[in-house]
Amino acid sequence: MQTLLSMIQSARKEKGCLSYDVFWDFDGKTVFNVIEEWKTREDLNRHIQSEKFSVLLGTKSLLAKPLEMKIHTVSHSEGMEFVNSLREKGAPK
Repeated sequence: MQTLLSMIQSARKEKGCLSYDVFWDFDGKTVFNVIEEWKTREDLNRHIQSEKFSVLLGTKSLLAKPLEMKIHTVSHSEGMEFVNSLREKGAPK
């Protein structure tokens, strides 16, 4: 956890980083989640190839279970305008 927390500030300063946070499970399990958001795929790719990301991968030898990593890509986002437009049409019957 110490390694993960130490990476937050430097990762947030990388070009294209929109957010970078570390979360852990309080239910007695030792589950850590690193949630990152990048402006472009190129920014993410640069981050994955960085020395900082190598440090993150280096922590896997300390884990009790194999490292699990998932990358989710969002191609389209909608905000309150979408919610408001649906609500203006009325509730489903």
